[in-house]
Amino acid sequence: MTRVYLDHNATSPLRPEARAAMIAAMDICGNPSSVHAEGRAAKAAVERARAQVAAAFGADGADVVFTSGSTEGAALALAGRDLHGAVVEHDAVRAGIIEDLSVDTLGRVTVTDAARSCVQLANSETGVIQDLPEGLAVTDATQAFGKLPVAFNWMGATMALISAHKLGGPKGVGAVVLKRGTELAAQIRGGGQEMGRRSGTENVIGIVGFGAAAEAAARDLDAGLWDRVAALRDLMEKSIEAACPETIFVGKGARRLPNTSCFATPGWKGETQVMQMDLAGFAISAGSACSSGKVRASAVLTAMGFDEMTAQGAIRVSLGPQTTETDVLRFTEAWCAKQKKHRARSA
Repeated sequence: MTRVYLDHNATSPLRPEARAAMIAAMDICGNPSSVHAEGRAAKAAVERARAQVAAAFGADGADVVFTSGSTEGAALALAGRDLHGAVVEHDAVRAGIIEDLSVDTLGRVTVTDAARSCVQLANSETGVIQDLPEGLAVTDATQAFGKLPVAFNWMGATMALISAHKLGGPKGVGAVVLKRGTELAAQIRGGGQEMGRRSGTENVIGIVGFGAAAEAAARDLDAGLWDRVAALRDLMEKSIEAACPETIFVGKGARRLPNTSCFATPGWKGETQVMQMDLAGFAISAGSACSSGKVRASAVLTAMGFDEMTAQGAIRVSLGPQTTETDVLRFTEAWCAKQKKHRARSA
């Protein structure tokens, strides 16, 4: 059985460009903080990757502070700021905000004070894209970076969170991007690396992979690759609607990431669907990877006004650059067959 991977929002397969860059970086033996030739070579590799990430994210003239990922980035960016946000944010962000911003039925957040708010650019579960207000304190761009044409310099936000493994880079590396001159209190202190904002010897191999992946992702965007992915997502949803018209699609009336579809069958638990589709050869999820495995209704869908039974019956299918029309049609056929069996047993 050939497996089909449809969980790119959890993590995207490592790009060949990132793999090649990381293999080459394994031969760089120096510490980036050392002043000898080997240390300077390591430092040059890190700075080259920093420039690649900045260029791909439209952040020329901004500071890119490398972290272990968006979770650490959120802790770093949000510490001591008392920012406001909504329940639809990722759990890593929710841990550091005041949850009092309202959400409409399409998952769009109403911001009352941009300078004191944190708003995601795109939701990991539903794919819904937010309109970011000018002067926003922080945006979580983790899911959008690499899938949407975004430019930090034009976002209007003071800080942004990004992660390598969502766009084909390695796991365990990300960054906080901030307007130059923005104060950031270090949470990990020591040798003063990353401009004194995040101490610890740099993960040279991971950072180099991040840079290569970001550069490749930018090329894909320019080539229109994600337009093809969006067409496949729309084909999947239309096929499901035709075969299983009772399916509830979440956030479909809003702008969404081109690869993301969240849909629900009330009474058929998302965790059950994930297991059944896994056995059938398809990798999907029942929500954010950082919270999957917990048997509970999606806080995102609940905030959007869905009842608990519907929220518990939701799954997320997230396509990637390698996804084919055959993959989508195979999944649609297999999922609809399982859904019809579930409805027959429940009748």
